Amino acid sequence: MKAIRTMGAWIEGDAVRFRVWAPDHDRVEIVTYGEDGQAITGALPATPTGGGYFEATAPGLGAGALYKVRIDGEGPFPDPYSRAQPLGVHGPSAVDDPSFAWTDAGWKGVALEDLVLYEVHVGTATPEGTFEALIPRLAELRELGITALEIMPVASFPGERGWGYDGVDLFAPSAAYGGPAGLRRLVDAAHAAGLGVLLDCVYNHFGPDGNYLRAYTKRYFTERHKTPWGDAVNYDGEGAEQVRALAISNAEMWVRDFHIDGLRLDATHAILDDTEPHILREIAERARAAGGGRRVVVIAEDSLNDARLVTPVEQGGHGLDGVWADDFHHELRVCFAGDRDGYFEDHEGTAEDIAATIRKGWIYEGQVSKHSGKPRGTAAEPLPPPRFVHCIQNHDQIGNRALGDRLGETVTQAAYRTMSALLLITPYTPLLFMGQEWNARTPFQYFTDHNAELGRLVTEGRRREFQYFTSFSGAEVPDPQDPRTFQRSKLDFRERQRPEHAGVLAWYRELLGLRAAHPALRRRGRGDFSVEAISPDAIRIERRGDETSVIALVALRGALAVDLGRPEARALAFSEEPRFGGAAQRAPLERGRAAFEGPAALLVEVPRS
Repeated sequence: MKAIRTMGAWIEGDAVRFRVWAPDHDRVEIVTYGEDGQAITGALPATPTGGGYFEATAPGLGAGALYKVRIDGEGPFPDPYSRAQPLGVHGPSAVDDPSFAWTDAGWKGVALEDLVLYEVHVGTATPEGTFEALIPRLAELRELGITALEIMPVASFPGERGWGYDGVDLFAPSAAYGGPAGLRRLVDAAHAAGLGVLLDCVYNHFGPDGNYLRAYTKRYFTERHKTPWGDAVNYDGEGAEQVRALAISNAEMWVRDFHIDGLRLDATHAILDDTEPHILREIAERARAAGGGRRVVVIAEDSLNDARLVTPVEQGGHGLDGVWADDFHHELRVCFAGDRDGYFEDHEGTAEDIAATIRKGWIYEGQVSKHSGKPRGTAAEPLPPPRFVHCIQNHDQIGNRALGDRLGETVTQAAYRTMSALLLITPYTPLLFMGQEWNARTPFQYFTDHNAELGRLVTEGRRREFQYFTSFSGAEVPDPQDPRTFQRSKLDFRERQRPEHAGVLAWYRELLGLRAAHPALRRRGRGDFSVEAISPDAIRIERRGDETSVIALVALRGALAVDLGRPEARALAFSEEPRFGGAAQRAPLERGRAAFEGPAALLVEVPRS
């Protein structure tokens, strides 16, 4: 693999080295700052080394030194390759010392087949909203059956609160969360608890507030492609080599310097590259190589149902490990919550369609989408099931609703338990959104902390976005800029003690325990399961092991009565048991005959004949 230049600032002996890319400019200077954030008189000139690169060495500087970059007398500006922004995205950059007393030498990562993902927003996952504050929660998550955190973007973003998808300093973990040191401590503690850590990375666009890339060069962007956020990142035009290096070296840094176990790549359908190899392939290959023998997984978030993303390179694909497959979420949401706005119009939520989605991984394999008017998707069944990431909630599907209301606000407890069973008893990779395991009722709303002018535009745009959605008509969309919107989105751990939440938590423990321990549920191959709609209101899923099978009978609604023809069948778990918050008055299985009212899910074990 071709070596990539180290960029930004790094410690070398008793000095700090600087490297800046500013093509089309003649003069670059490093301006240093005191701890009070005030510039120190004088500046260090950087020497041009060709190709638009400038370098400088500052003897006597070390970790924590603050600096900015002056370009042709303009600025000075923060360093886009900065490893820390302790005073915010508009403040001086800081030199980071990546050395750390890691205790995870024996950690080997998490295999794709074993992933149970838990999506976390650091700022709202605890009252404190920091990396450090998550550490006490790690053991209970592992005990629940979670195998890896998936942390929403932590690259420095404007202000003190935000989702992170408007990050501008991709190499600098947000100071609001605890900066580089806090992230390293969290990852080390997670590994000690037996948890992997995946990080959400945004390479399809850069945020607007605090983005100084154009001050260095316009070559970071291209007009050849367009995205929903404006000009695309230039991965295939003039100057693209260094732009590609930015994304690739960022992925490498998270894995090498922070021991991250994998990446979730945001909106890969908007990462536009007409060259070979595609930038996605290079990111995945370099991230894995940076792991030094640890398992590293790379997962795409993509709306196109494009199998090429996770097809091996030798078969013409990009070679990623997994891809979000939202058809599963959409079918269940239509079935149980009745959503019809936007892309939900593409889904019917019937037993047949839910069964087909579970059988394949996604349901759109080239059919014309009503919503877009264009064909969508490619064949799913050649791909192994663990490559599909399924969910019933995630940050988008909650936070992109007008009020940020969670699933439990719309469906009954019985339906919630049934949807949870459909998520966790299939061979696909499940993703939970934080608090889902107890049916948290705290919303997850869209919140920002932009400057006043940009904040006003964001608030107005957010409210315009929902004015034509019938399901939200008349609702007052929360102001993203209001700090109360952020505070409302914080988890309330006291909920777990209430009976209606404690039962759901017990159901998740039961399902995740079975998923991890039962031989039939540990098999993830295409030939190890089958699914069918056994009526307009019911689905049968069978997971096969060497000696026993697990059959899940799922009533979407109404009464279900099935004779399995196996008197020896044994009930493993039933969603309507009182210990899970249900109201069942009698056993759902007697001498191989199952009978119960939906929505509900019954898991049965039978010997292989």
